[in-house]
Amino acid sequence: MLIAIQTENLTKQFGSFTAVDNISFHVLRGEIFGFLGANGAGKTTAMRMLCGLSKPTSGSGEVAGYDIARQPEKIKKNIGYMSQKFSLYEDLKVWENIRLFAGIYGMKTPEIARKTDEILHSLGFASEKNTRVKSLPLGWKQKLAFSVAIFHEPKIVFLDEPTGGVDPVTRRQFWELIYQAAERGITVFVTTHYMDEAEYCNRISIMVDGKIEALDTPKNLKRQFHADTMDNVFYQLARKATRKSD
Repeated sequence: MLIAIQTENLTKQFGSFTAVDNISFHVLRGEIFGFLGANGAGKTTAMRMLCGLSKPTSGSGEVAGYDIARQPEKIKKNIGYMSQKFSLYEDLKVWENIRLFAGIYGMKTPEIARKTDEILHSLGFASEKNTRVKSLPLGWKQKLAFSVAIFHEPKIVFLDEPTGGVDPVTRRQFWELIYQAAERGITVFVTTHYMDEAEYCNRISIMVDGKIEALDTPKNLKRQFHADTMDNVFYQLARKATRKSD
């Protein structure tokens, strides 16, 4: 059993406020792990620590085999990241975005050229190679942003609300890309407000006021909370929250 992410009593305080409160969990290699919580639950703060962007106040964590407190730069080289606010440059062409980020990830020119053609073909974007990103439909931008995030074949990809604002059909197509990445051994760590997407995850954690209140498969969570849907499970836990912002 290969572990991609592991935390032990991970805590983050801002003065007297405890944003993340002693959370412990692990994520397996190739797993699609849903990291859920209402606004203010602490999930964004936790994700920042896991990505090497914020040091924990106490506790420990490892991502891709590297310590989040001592080796943040190593972590950044071994992960991909995509947010709802796409990290693509709108005024650059499709191929220019791919080449730019591949260069940042340290890939060599011949490999970049080969993989660019492969990705454009697999996405059906070959005819849009020279199109400026700002001209693409939202769903296309999402697919491109995800492909760019895993272009360097990272061990783990963090997806922060990646499907916000698009229709259900496009969201389902996006999740097909996620499945394909997981099948290649890439661990997917995803936050989402769409509870139907939570059903697509192998396991789910639900945070409430800085703590992980539930962690299991969607099937087991629904059984545990006597719920027909993950939406109902989430509601039962989230209504206990006292915080209003993260």
